[in-house]
Amino acid sequence: AASRLEISMPPVVEVEIGGTARIECNFYIPENASYTYIDWFYVDRSNRQVRLYHVTASGVLEDDTDYKKRLSLGEDKALSLSAVTVHDARTFMCQVGAGSYGVGENSTELSVYSELPANPDLCSRLSLPPQIAKCVSKNSFPAPNVTWHKNGEQLHAQEDGVTIQSTLTRESSGLYTVSSTLYAPVTRQDRHSRYHCTVHYTLRGQRRALESRGVKVNVFYPAEHLKLQVVSSSALVKEGDNVTLVCEADGNPPPVFSFYKKHLDEWQDLTSLAEPESGVLNLRDVNKSSNGTYKCQSLDLDDMSQIEEDVDLVVNYIEGVRVKMEPSSTLREGDNVTLSCDAHSPVDLKYHWRDEKGKKLVDGSQLFLKNLTFESPSTFSCKVMAPSVPGLEQSKKVSVAVEGEPRIVAISSPLYVRQDEVINLTCKAIAVPRPTLQWSINGTAHEYVDNQHIASNLTVRVSHDLLQAGAKCRVSNRLGVSEKHIQLVDQKSTAESQGVIIVAIIVAILVVAVLGAVIYFLHKKGKIPCGRAGKQDITKPEARKDKIVVEVKSDKLSEEAGLLQGANGEKRAAADQVGQSDGHRP
Repeated sequence: AASRLEISMPPVVEVEIGGTARIECNFYIPENASYTYIDWFYVDRSNRQVRLYHVTASGVLEDDTDYKKRLSLGEDKALSLSAVTVHDARTFMCQVGAGSYGVGENSTELSVYSELPANPDLCSRLSLPPQIAKCVSKNSFPAPNVTWHKNGEQLHAQEDGVTIQSTLTRESSGLYTVSSTLYAPVTRQDRHSRYHCTVHYTLRGQRRALESRGVKVNVFYPAEHLKLQVVSSSALVKEGDNVTLVCEADGNPPPVFSFYKKHLDEWQDLTSLAEPESGVLNLRDVNKSSNGTYKCQSLDLDDMSQIEEDVDLVVNYIEGVRVKMEPSSTLREGDNVTLSCDAHSPVDLKYHWRDEKGKKLVDGSQLFLKNLTFESPSTFSCKVMAPSVPGLEQSKKVSVAVEGEPRIVAISSPLYVRQDEVINLTCKAIAVPRPTLQWSINGTAHEYVDNQHIASNLTVRVSHDLLQAGAKCRVSNRLGVSEKHIQLVDQKSTAESQGVIIVAIIVAILVVAVLGAVIYFLHKKGKIPCGRAGKQDITKPEARKDKIVVEVKSDKLSEEAGLLQGANGEKRAAADQVGQSDGHRP
């Protein structure tokens, strides 16, 4: 056991601003003797001790100080200070008197800190000498320090032209604001460099660091290299494409760009067609004439230096598509013809043929047509393609005209009519050249023409003469004439003929029925024996009193012939003959 008075206190007590600090005073008195008094002090800025509390067995006396409203004393005589500020960062002392064992004292350093300093604010601007950035950190306690870094590596003052200026300001709150400015020379290579500052501070006895965001420095430098490239939606440029020429320089700020195209031995200025200050020249709907050499020129306004770069633009095209027809003379029905397609292009071409409906006919530059007629397709298309340049193609149409004399393809004959009724006569023909269509009778005609087809509808009233003679349709052109007759059939005569035929058929049926009845009657009377042995010729009469003779006149054949003629509607007289014979039948 110790033989003297001992007092123990923590050397440092850390407390956050606004918090409560508790400072303990632990003491040992030999033989468990009691203390005579306990005094608490703080050390002011003049290094004087100012008493806070005087504690004896009879009570506690609190002195009148600036801390009076924020102090308290625990049962273990520990000192508590609330609402700590940065001004409370000082030394606090505990003194114990123990009678014959003397007086002992010890002290604790109260350290005050802010939880986190504000994030450092970094700004950048150029100046001479070049200021890279300025770093500001506020509300720190104790005072922090600032370091600078470039691309992650720390910079040191007075090395490689680096200068760091720092200022420390204590605010009315007792917190610190630190400001640090970095000056350093820059080169073209620094255009991608990133700078940041780091604030180093103490928290609960440990060193901490807080980094700012990184910044890049806007470094000005002249251009050293120029690049001019052709930008297109397809790898190979074809006629009709939109092409962009892009000129890029590595200077900062970008230089002034100008565009030119070589024409013979001179350069044609295209700058007015480019986008202002962009280094972009748009060429829309390019064609064969867009081929050539283009140049971009950059001008640095600081030192007036110039750099040039050129590029060749190749536009793939197809031109001069034409179709040759052999023979080239006028074609007639039944002729053969060969169509040949040709075109010019800097790349290899392929051909195929289609008809007027778009149906593919054949691959190759030639199309053979045999035995031409009016009805043959008259329009053909030659499609020219460049397989090596996707989308590059052109087409050429050709018409094949087949000439010939007219041919009547439809006519309304025979036509069943009635006298005095109004009828339409129709005649359709095909011919090239366009024919003329004429009728042999007068009427109201409506004519329709469709390419090589011609049609006419004639409206007329049926007269006796028209009914007898009919009508003729005559179609002609310079190559020939075609004519056809329209037969008119009287529906009334036709009806009478049909009535005569029906009467003749009924009479014939009645004759057959009567003949059958007579034969049946004779058979029942036994006049006609059955079997081979009893066969008799019913056409030969027997010399009996009760004989019945059936006479079949030879003019019956004439009746039958008349019936057939009546059925064909050719001889009406035969029908009359059948009627007369029927009237004299026994």
